[in-house]
Amino acid sequence: MEKSKVAVHYFSKSGNTKKLADEIAKTVDCKAEQIPSPIEDKVDILFLGASVYWGGISSEVKDYIQTLNKDSIGKVVVFSTSALAERAFPQIQKKLQDKGIPIESNNFYCRGEFTALHKGRPNQEDLNAARKFAAEMIAELH
Repeated sequence: MEKSKVAVHYFSKSGNTKKLADEIAKTVDCKAEQIPSPIEDKVDILFLGASVYWGGISSEVKDYIQTLNKDSIGKVVVFSTSALAERAFPQIQKKLQDKGIPIESNNFYCRGEFTALHKGRPNQEDLNAARKFAAEMIAELH
């Protein structure tokens, strides 16, 4: 069976989501790229990382989703961090569905450090869980 083409793209203001992106990218054997890196070739799986802020997902992620072409992406898998707010998945899911881009219902979320909240997160346990999640998604979607 042919190996799936996988990409990892993310947006991170504080570095929390970048930590997850780097671990996921190592697991799926590709390079994590900061948004707005374009999808240049067709990908079977796009791991898309975002943080959740008081106003929801950042405008950078919203704008990035608008650049995605449904014919270039087999499926999107979401991962996210936040200090207080809910996970990014519902907002990203709606935006991708509006564009006709398939999205995996399983998603990864963990707390992220923000000032005095959740010091040290994502921690090693979170990073291990992100790697496990990525490996499971590749196995399931391949």
